[in-house]
Amino acid sequence: MRAPILVMLIFILVALSPTLVVSSYSYDNFAIAKPSCNDSCGHVRVPFPFGTTQECYLDKAFEVTCNHTSFVPPKLFLGEGGIEIADISLDGQMRVMQYIANDCYFPNGSSSYKNSPWIWLSSFTVNNTANKFTIVGCDAYAFVSGNRLGHDFTTGCIAMCSSEDDLTEGECAGVGCCQTPIPKDVWKIQVEVNSYSNYTNVLDVNRCGYAFVVEDSAFNFSKDNLTNLSLVETLPMVLDWAIGNGTCQEAKSNATGYACISANSECYEPKNGDGYRCRCEHGFEGNPYLTHGCKDIDECKNKTLNDCTKNEYCNNTQGTYTCSCPKHYIGNGQGVDGCKLSSKKQNMMIAFIFIGIASGIIVLLLAVNILFMELKRRSQKKKKQRFFLQNGGHMLQEKLARREASPEMVKIFSSSELEKATSNFSNSMIIGRGGFGTVYKGVLADRRTVAIKRSIRVDPAQIEQFINEVVILSQINHRNVVRLLGCCLETDVPLLVYEFISNGTLSSHLHDEAKARALDWSMRLKIAIDTAEVLSYLHSSASTPIIHRDVKSDNILLDHTLTVKVSDFGASKLVPIDLAQLSTVVLGTLGYLDPEYMQTNQLTEKSDVYSFGVVLLELVTGRRALSFDRPAEEKSLSNYFLYVLKQDLLVKIIDEKIACLGNMEQIYAVCKLAKECLNVKGEDRPNMKEVAMELQGLILGGKHPWERNKADSTEEMEYLLPNDHDGMGDVSSSVGYDSIRRDHIVLPINGGR
Repeated sequence: MRAPILVMLIFILVALSPTLVVSSYSYDNFAIAKPSCNDSCGHVRVPFPFGTTQECYLDKAFEVTCNHTSFVPPKLFLGEGGIEIADISLDGQMRVMQYIANDCYFPNGSSSYKNSPWIWLSSFTVNNTANKFTIVGCDAYAFVSGNRLGHDFTTGCIAMCSSEDDLTEGECAGVGCCQTPIPKDVWKIQVEVNSYSNYTNVLDVNRCGYAFVVEDSAFNFSKDNLTNLSLVETLPMVLDWAIGNGTCQEAKSNATGYACISANSECYEPKNGDGYRCRCEHGFEGNPYLTHGCKDIDECKNKTLNDCTKNEYCNNTQGTYTCSCPKHYIGNGQGVDGCKLSSKKQNMMIAFIFIGIASGIIVLLLAVNILFMELKRRSQKKKKQRFFLQNGGHMLQEKLARREASPEMVKIFSSSELEKATSNFSNSMIIGRGGFGTVYKGVLADRRTVAIKRSIRVDPAQIEQFINEVVILSQINHRNVVRLLGCCLETDVPLLVYEFISNGTLSSHLHDEAKARALDWSMRLKIAIDTAEVLSYLHSSASTPIIHRDVKSDNILLDHTLTVKVSDFGASKLVPIDLAQLSTVVLGTLGYLDPEYMQTNQLTEKSDVYSFGVVLLELVTGRRALSFDRPAEEKSLSNYFLYVLKQDLLVKIIDEKIACLGNMEQIYAVCKLAKECLNVKGEDRPNMKEVAMELQGLILGGKHPWERNKADSTEEMEYLLPNDHDGMGDVSSSVGYDSIRRDHIVLPINGGR
């Protein structure tokens, strides 16, 4: 019976502790013990500073005992005690065999066996990363207690289960098995395991609990551990060892006691426990605690230790190696191309091979490039054709074919023409951005400078209407309108080409201190008249009435003579003659938007009148339509104007650069006109033809040709103008400040341009 039991014990030990079979450190290439000292005990190697006799160890802390009498093969023990050593590493670790704590019971709940092993280390510490405190059982709790850093410590774990069906192979998380780490700097431990109900409530399992500190890699939980651990007395545990309890600096200052005596050795301090350790420098191996213990590593004997190529010789040197070229080779022997044949014939062969390979690669690359370019050209051509059809290109061509050719006729540009004109739409060519698109400056092949507007969104369901608008807008021939020269339909969204106006926007002139001084009142009045005439022309004289839909100072350009050029018809709508208004999605710029339009979505020509009224206020006040840096009541120019008008404080906001006794009457007349344009109800506003005539009348000195009331216009003017010119009297109107605030709908700021 003894032989099968012995075989079973050996099998269990191998299964639980595979790391015991092979030492973690190789001592094959160098001596590890002092001369005439035993360097092994059974299967365990004994490196200095450890030794079995006084002359063979560094000091008493490193004394070990080899027991030949009680064990075959012999076993190694720490000091003169009963701690068995399974392995010693020069890296500062020692593997010892530690007893297992047991707590077993009979079926009636009475104790059958219990032990609580302990270990007390005078010079070494328990490794805190390689070990785990482990408990195995189905009704068990255990503690590991001891001493660290001069203080007591205790930690524990609980393992519970009802039957073997609760257990999972390899899982140690509290069901049948539990593990917890060991703290740092521990030199004394005791393990105790107990039971909650003496295993009286647990079925079909062994009635024992086990607890132990074990090397983490040597134990993997299995259901069989509930039974086979009763056949095992000890399991491996890792200890950390070091020299003394001082630092490297302190040890070096004591020359007689310094342990790193080998040449090419260095001192370092462990992460766990006190003291210091020694190791051989890079390129050396051996026992750094022995004189001449660190030996040079011959990197040339092991190909994995050097990077010399097959054409190079490896030359070992102290701590490193070099690569050199053999006979008939030239070079410095470093790197993949370090050695090359010196033979001219070989060089010529290499050259021919290289030329052949290079030529083949070049030809292949050229063929691939030509094929790629051709495929790309065809793909781009198909894409342009698809976009051309998608954007109504054939429809536009048919409409142009039915008309007689003329210089004013809209031109269809190719995408390549406009890409060349704008340096492929370079960012450096951008002259403006807005909610409806980006405007680029371009120079055509005939040297004409144009403005190209990109990314105007067109609803695919309204392509026919868009093409009609392009044709009609191209025929607008008014000296104060930026002329549409043509379009490109070969891109994902249409590109519109306009004549280029070089002197910037009215907004940039009004809100720049230096430029604004050049705009005296007469110039501002002329700008207002020209703009009003353009809008009147669009509303009344065009073949199909056009509502601009985005009248603002940013869309009124000035050429080099400060002549008005109204631009940006991207949001414009053509109005059928038999319709007075259109239902549309609200578009425009915050600060200029008609409040009635925002409420009803009903677009009429009176929406342009409202926006023009805000432009008149900009000309008179020099302020922006929306100024977020001003106080809350002054942010909206139209609201603030109506407020000061009501408070008889109009003079407060008139631009001081244009205010003088000679033109105040005209300024107040323009303010009155602006007030009429800002009426909340569109039907109460004048039309643009009336507005234009009223402004022209200011220059001609005549009376305005339209009347809102039956009273004489002179009385109306006197009602508007106070004697002291400090305000505008007690003005009462449906466009009062309060009514505007009550009816105002706030739109997102990025809804405009």
